[in-house]
This record gives sequence, structure tokens and C-alpha cells, in this order.
Amino acid sequence: MNIAIVGTGYVGLVSGTCFAEMGVDVTCIDINTDKISALKKGVIPIYEPGLEDMVLRNMKAGRLHFSTDLSSVLNSVEIVFIAVGTPADEDGSADLHYVLNVAHEVGKAMNDYVLLVTKSTVPVGTSRLVRKAVEEELLKRSLDIDFDVASNPEFLKEGDAIKDFMSPDRVVVGVESDHARELMTRLYRPFLLNNFRVIFMDIPSAEMTKYAANSMLATRISFMNDIANLCEQVGADVNMVRKGIGSDQRIGSKFLYPGIGYGGSCFPKDVKALIHTAHENGCKMRVLEAVEEVNYKQKEVLFNKLKRHFSGNLNGKTVALWGLSFKPNTDDMREATSLVLISLLTEAGCSVRVYDPVAMNEAKRIIGENSSIYYATDIYDAVLGADALLLVTEWKEFRLPSWKVIKKAMQGNLILDGRNIYDKQELLSNGFRYEGIGIL
Repeated sequence: MNIAIVGTGYVGLVSGTCFAEMGVDVTCIDINTDKISALKKGVIPIYEPGLEDMVLRNMKAGRLHFSTDLSSVLNSVEIVFIAVGTPADEDGSADLHYVLNVAHEVGKAMNDYVLLVTKSTVPVGTSRLVRKAVEEELLKRSLDIDFDVASNPEFLKEGDAIKDFMSPDRVVVGVESDHARELMTRLYRPFLLNNFRVIFMDIPSAEMTKYAANSMLATRISFMNDIANLCEQVGADVNMVRKGIGSDQRIGSKFLYPGIGYGGSCFPKDVKALIHTAHENGCKMRVLEAVEEVNYKQKEVLFNKLKRHFSGNLNGKTVALWGLSFKPNTDDMREATSLVLISLLTEAGCSVRVYDPVAMNEAKRIIGENSSIYYATDIYDAVLGADALLLVTEWKEFRLPSWKVIKKAMQGNLILDGRNIYDKQELLSNGFRYEGIGIL
């Protein structure tokens, strides 16, 4: 089976590579010539565990190809996936510019049936716009060529994307014709050997499912952060509360970990987009608006704790940050809490020493050179002379540091644990002051 995937960002590259791994002949398309040139040389533009080896293996096997020209492969493929970005506009709506550009390009170049599948996260009704864009181009060419549109939203977690794609909880597919359903069934048949579910539904429901899923997960995070903040005020331990409610099968234990706010490419953007969709349709998403507000404030929690410990005056303090990416196992810093903290700290007159196992180059690209920011070489370099250490991202290499070395290297002794990964008694016994999120 031959398919094309337009967009070699996170979703497109991972999806294309995993389809190739299952024997599909895949051409990944991108208008970025530098990115395509690099990919042809085996240079991967994103960090994702296991992805580089899989890309190289499938390129060598002749199943994975890269190109800047969709029209050159369009009439030799059965399915074209749209996996381009849908960034949030200022009003929170999803920018469909890139999605519709692909649809217009398909309409300009197609000469035979094709199934056009939207994999990008898009608002309900986007597939209708995709169909209209293709039809407009066919009309200009005075052609009447049959085609189908479908929706196949992705549910990939950065850092676990390959596992999620190869062994997913479910695959959601929205179709409006039997032929489209047959093609998607054939494409996903190799995965059925692993006994996972392909859930077929109408296209609007598939489009809504993606937003609803991410918004529910974001809601659980903000709920637990609210509970954690209350626990600190009333003397409860959020870890005990989490275990107590997570044992209820109706609730479950996943996404009940308090922290310092969610970030990344999906949750913030998707929550905003769903709120915007509701407003456009005369509805108000009261719960999600609160979720967004809680998350915004939660990203300031460590800064507020730090201010309290130093009686409101942070000018001249040196603060170490461990972790810059929005979560472990990725270099993605989109909507990362670290960016909020760095901005607040530097505005308050702090010198900031930062370290991340993977995201240092991304941090330098986003933040740039700044006399108030030192890019450390490792965790111990980061804490040299620091008055306080803030744990921001729970990378594995941060779990068991040498506290004796850190105590000697630091000027102060304050540890603020934004992910509750440390044992308070161990830190206290090593001469530190310790504070987590929602714990006694």
C-alpha cells in the first residue's frame, strides 16, 4: 500500500515512520527544503526515543521516502494524510491555513481517486472545509474526480510516541463512505494483530474526540493542582489524597499527579481551541475556562514559593533550574513552565542557572543569550553558588543526585520540588529546606 503524509513535524514524521515499519510504502512531504534534505541524510529534526533508528532502518529498506513535491507522488498513492501544524491564533482558534493549503494542492494535482485524511488536530467541521477546497480546485480544472475525506486524529504522547503508535489504546477514524472505511481498515490491518481497537465513527465525532480527550486530561491535571494547593492550606498530603481517590475504579490513578502546570504542543492549544469552538456556537465551556485559568496560575507556584522563602526579595539571588522541556523524553519547550519561571526570575533580578538533558539547544534557540541566564553543562554545574534549586521537569537523571555534592556546591539550601519526586526526610537529613506541591 502506498501513502503520502504531508508534514514532517512530530505527528507526521512519527506516523510515517511507524506506517513504514509495518510494511507500508510511505512518502513524507514537507515544503521545508532544509528539513527534507536533512531527513534524506538521516538527520532527525526532533528528539523522540527510538525514532532515529526506525527512520534509518526504513529508509534503508526502501519503504520510507522524503520529498518536497506532493504532486510528484499524488497519483501513485491511495491515501494522503494531512499532518501539518494547526497553531493557535490570538483568539484561541486553530489556524487552518496549512491544512487548507494541502487540500488546495491536492485538488490542483490529483488525476485519480484519493482518500484525504486529516491527522492534524482540527476543529469540528474542518473536513467539510477540506472537501470544499478540493472541489474548488477541481472545478477550476473542469474535472469531476471522485475522492473522499476522513479524520484520523493522533493520540501520541511525546517521549512515548512510537509505543503509542505501534500499540495504541485505540485508533479513531471518522469516515463518510464505505470505500474510505475499507481503505482505512486495510491500512490498519497489520496493527490488528496486536488486538487493539479501530473505532469508526462519523467525521465530526472523530474531530471532537481528539479535543475532548485532551481537554479531559488537562482537566484532571488542573483539578489535582487545585487540590494540591488546598492541601497545603489545610495540612493534608496530596500524595495520600491521590492514592485514596485513584483507587476508585471510576476515577483511576492516571493523570492525578499534581505539579506546576501542563504545557507542550497539545493541551494548551486544544483547550483554547475547544473553548473558541464553543463560543462560536453560542456555548460556554465553563469547566475548561477554569482549567485554563488554574493552569496559568500553577506555572507561577514555584516562583511564589521562592518569593515567600526569601521574604519577597529575590534581587541578586542565584536560582538553579533542573529541567526545561515541558515533560521528560522530549526537547519540546512549547508552553513549558520553565519559560514562565525564567521570565519571572530574571524580572525579579535573579541570576538563573539552567540545565536539561536534551533541551539545551532548544532553550538557547528560544531564549537566546542573556547575561542573567547561564546554560550549565550538567546538574552539578547548574547548582554552583545557587541560593535555591527548582526541580521543573522530572527527568530520570534528576532522581538520585548526590545531595552531599549539591550541598557543598550550593550557596543556599532551599529545594523546591515541582514534581514531588524527592523524599522530604532525606532532603531534611542532608541539611536542606524542602517544599513540594501539596505535601506536608
